[in-house]
Amino acid sequence: MANEDKRPIVIKRIKKVAGGHHGGAWKIAYADFVTAMMAFFLLMWLLGSTAKGDLQGISEYFKTPLKVALMGGAGSGDSSSIIKGGGQDLTRSTGQVKSGELLPEKKVINLKATQEEFERLERKRELEKLKELKANIEKAIDTDIKLKKYKNQILLDLTSEGLRVQIVDEKNRPMFQSGSSELEPYTKDILHEIGKMLNDMPNKVSLSGHTDAQPYVTADRHYSNWELSADRANASRRELITGGLAEGKIVRVVGLSSAVLFDKAQPLNPINRRISIIVMNKRAEEAASQDGGSVNIDAETGDPLDAASGVIAASAPVVAAVQEQAGSGVSAAELPAAH
Repeated sequence: MANEDKRPIVIKRIKKVAGGHHGGAWKIAYADFVTAMMAFFLLMWLLGSTAKGDLQGISEYFKTPLKVALMGGAGSGDSSSIIKGGGQDLTRSTGQVKSGELLPEKKVINLKATQEEFERLERKRELEKLKELKANIEKAIDTDIKLKKYKNQILLDLTSEGLRVQIVDEKNRPMFQSGSSELEPYTKDILHEIGKMLNDMPNKVSLSGHTDAQPYVTADRHYSNWELSADRANASRRELITGGLAEGKIVRVVGLSSAVLFDKAQPLNPINRRISIIVMNKRAEEAASQDGGSVNIDAETGDPLDAASGVIAASAPVVAAVQEQAGSGVSAAELPAAH
């Protein structure tokens, strides 16, 4: 018993250390994790904002052998790649394209062709307006009591100068008093009604007076069919203005005597005595404003040239003469084009 009481007493003292065996290693691990996640999210962002073609270009860049990348060759790079010098031109099947920035494609505008197309459309619109005016006059003749009975004396047609309105004589119904420029009352009514309708169009107007081939000479020979046709044209001008036509719209008044007959087979036919009113198109207006128009000619041949296109053109007097031929049966399609 005495020996048992002498056994040594062992006291264990445990020293506690904060953090145990972990220490600060977890902080390093966490930092690595955050860095990895950041890199992952950056990668996902790049993949989401890059086009499919660019992704394929990047893939081809890393597939390119080092020798080809350094020395050049098929697949060594393309200027459209997101990485300069890397990737393959996806729009081409084989071959190498130029390295560097692609220059924007240059568009060439043909000003002459554009101008010609614009003028063509303008002429088309103008022709449609003249056709509409023609239809309106024809409708007015059919519905107006004053004009309907003179329907056979009012002839309408389209020429290369514009819409032509011809008021002609009949055997028993002359427009003017014999050998005079004094208008008959019914002729004044016709001109008044036409004047109102012509004023609705912006186009300029020209007038020409015509007689038959019967010579008209006074005793002193100072007054002939030339003076008579001019006086009748001017008298018609005054009545158109009285009817409502703006005075500034008339740009030409001429007397042509019997030089341009309506009925060439019968020079004395009363129908040759007429007043021709032309609602002029743009080209005819320009020619009239220049007293027949200035015509450029070819230096070698002397042929007239159109100023815009350089095409040989018919001279203004020839066109004007053709337009007055064959009466109301002549259409713009049957006449030579004026240039």
